[in-house]
Amino acid sequence: MTNVLIVEDHVSMRESLTTALTAAGDFSVVGEVPNADYALDFCKHLHPELVLMDVCTEGGASGLKAVEAIRKTDPEVKIIVMTAFDEITYIPRARAAGANGFVYKSRSLHDFLEVARTVMAGGSSFPEPRTIPMPQGEAPLTDREMEVLRLMCRHMTNKEIAQELFISENTVKYHKMNMLGKTGFSKAVDLAFYMISNGWINPLY
Repeated sequence: MTNVLIVEDHVSMRESLTTALTAAGDFSVVGEVPNADYALDFCKHLHPELVLMDVCTEGGASGLKAVEAIRKTDPEVKIIVMTAFDEITYIPRARAAGANGFVYKSRSLHDFLEVARTVMAGGSSFPEPRTIPMPQGEAPLTDREMEVLRLMCRHMTNKEIAQELFISENTVKYHKMNMLGKTGFSKAVDLAFYMISNGWINPLY
């Protein structure tokens, strides 16, 4: 029996996951929490073997940051990140944070169980990276370009981006130039607006 902690702010989703996991017979839900900021404390007290972690949780708390915090404390616990958004950076960021799997909430509960079983068997499960549809030009961008673009969408200056990524301002400018060349946009602000307005990047998480 695998003990599971669910970190999810929508009651209906928590209830659906709890029902499906319990009915499966090989999972036991030991805790539910709506705010990712409390996930680490719940892990320390409940000692789950598997954590289902939503990206966007109550109070603006980031599930991806919670994954990093849990992973630093407990390298053994399995973590599956889940989201309802098509945000393009969530999968690589979940990997980088130490998640073992990723699943979109649009998938069936059966798919959730399959991902959970794969992860608990020692494997990993991540969807194929999504291609960003651009008005013109080509994609995908490199991982570093995506990091710069995500910070651009948070309205950070070149200096702030450089400090965040431990690179020079000239390198930031170089990445922006490459992104504009690839995507066909003439201004970085237009590229950022396109990404945010189409839901490819969520600057809040």
